[in-house]
Amino acid sequence: MPAKTPPFAAFEWQIAWRYLRARRHEGGVSVMTLISLIGVALAVFALIATLAVRSGFRSEFVDTILGANAHATVYYTSSVSPTGQMSNTIEDYDAVAARLAAVPGVISAAPLIKGQVMASNGGRNAGVEVFGIRTEDLLAIPRIARSERARGDIERFEDGIAIGEGVARELQVQVGDRIRIISPEGVQTAFGISPRVNAYEVVYIFSAGRYDIDRTRVYLPFTEAQSFFNRDGVADEIEVMLTDPEHVEDMTYPLLRAAGERAMIWSWRDSAGSFLRALDIEDNVMFIILSILVLIAAMNIISGLIMLVKNKGRDIGILRTMGLSEGSILRVFFLCGSLIGVVGTGIGVIAGCLFALYIDPIFAFVNYVAGGGVWDASIRGIYALPAELRLWDVLKAVSLSLGLSFIVTLFPARRAARMNPVEALRYE
Repeated sequence: MPAKTPPFAAFEWQIAWRYLRARRHEGGVSVMTLISLIGVALAVFALIATLAVRSGFRSEFVDTILGANAHATVYYTSSVSPTGQMSNTIEDYDAVAARLAAVPGVISAAPLIKGQVMASNGGRNAGVEVFGIRTEDLLAIPRIARSERARGDIERFEDGIAIGEGVARELQVQVGDRIRIISPEGVQTAFGISPRVNAYEVVYIFSAGRYDIDRTRVYLPFTEAQSFFNRDGVADEIEVMLTDPEHVEDMTYPLLRAAGERAMIWSWRDSAGSFLRALDIEDNVMFIILSILVLIAAMNIISGLIMLVKNKGRDIGILRTMGLSEGSILRVFFLCGSLIGVVGTGIGVIAGCLFALYIDPIFAFVNYVAGGGVWDASIRGIYALPAELRLWDVLKAVSLSLGLSFIVTLFPARRAARMNPVEALRYE
């Protein structure tokens, strides 16, 4: 009766290693082993690289939203003014902003004037959106006040105008130049409404990290914007910044209660929620597709092991007659397949992590080889291909690859273990 041996004994590892190293003329399948290993490595690399890029894109997209826009915007529904006109402006904006700022979880509340105008310089025109804001409130917007590619002095904001770098590029202006902004809703005259035209010095040029923001956004001092848009004594809305913008839904009721009965809330999730949900769906679909690639790569292990079992039939018969149990034979061939999966997964993890960590020089090289224009910010919204390496994504890829490798290895290993030693040695 075969002697019982402890699972995964040293001799089982030794036999498995010899089989993996054996040349084809020795009955091995080294070429198929190498192909299987490369397939697993490439599949794991693709999975980790894709997950890192998708995570980086989502994080960058959300960060540009939260870093350059209000987390929640409070505006009023229309009401009849004392002159009989419909108006949705906020008259007691300072008092409302103070009540909102006092709500737990609110960092700041800033009254705002908004309007769409035409910016002009030297015959070049661009449609822009003007945000009238106070200097201290502008300094509280991270992506604007602490822009990495900023030019000029934001402390001089009250002396002029701050524009996005996309607007500056469109109008071909630099810090110190003057631009005109033209509003169709200007001064009331005997001949009707005359467009209002004012010229301002560009004191600050910022980059929020989003093409659409940099291309259209302009900031004016709050009192100047009130005068320019005929909003004397009122504000259009109040921008609220929160300590935990990810859970902005939990703040809706406290903000509405503090703002008053005419108040309505529009959060960053309301404006970008559908896009983020589409990203989540795309992430899940991409993970499923790449998981299939990992499965296909793991199936190559089956092919190699089946050939190995067929070539080593004589060895299996001899080992069985020497006293090895079915369990030992199963473990030997299981180790052959699982070692391919483990080594391939390890190589794929290293390659995927290096790709995510050094994506900037890699992308710069690809862009150089392609002659530039690989990444169009006007289409993709952000200026560079981001990647964020997350431990959870790496663990998912490793678990999937190893799990599939171990499972598919069991079938040929079980076939080898059940091989009849008499049949295996009959023609030897």
